[in-house]
Amino acid sequence: MSYSLLVTGGARSGKSRFAEERALLRGTPLIYIATAQAFDEEMESRIKEHQDRRGDEWHTINEPLELAEALRKTDGQGTCLVDCLTIWLSNLMFSEKDIPQATKALVDAITTRQDDVIFVTNEVGAGIVPENALARRFRDEAGRLNQTVAKTVDEVYACISGMPLKLK
Repeated sequence: MSYSLLVTGGARSGKSRFAEERALLRGTPLIYIATAQAFDEEMESRIKEHQDRRGDEWHTINEPLELAEALRKTDGQGTCLVDCLTIWLSNLMFSEKDIPQATKALVDAITTRQDDVIFVTNEVGAGIVPENALARRFRDEAGRLNQTVAKTVDEVYACISGMPLKLK
């Protein structure tokens, strides 16, 4: 039986570091599924910061779109950490993919997985209502995705100012 965890929080809240620490505690080989794509220097810098912090004990898979398939392919190889669901969601939106279908495939991959999996996601619903339609759609889709994954996984933590709070 596998263990699953969702870690949420705002930008720079400590959620990735906390998720990495929890993955290390699992005592298995470590797989990092990265959903980000380096389209500019700022993102390149953020990706490098994460890579440097993790070190060499992690096997990194870059998968911006086919997350459920990546989880299926890596099952049996160790604990997976997926960072992050909201970037994956934005990749789906800009690629005009079917978000409900991708979410269903993700839930199926979580519930059938034999190895542990940890997800990082951003909480984007705590701010003001965005002024443009695309940003409102993203906020709404992220809220639905986060709720669905939170219901599916075993544990949920929220990170605020580097402090993890267990929600489930």
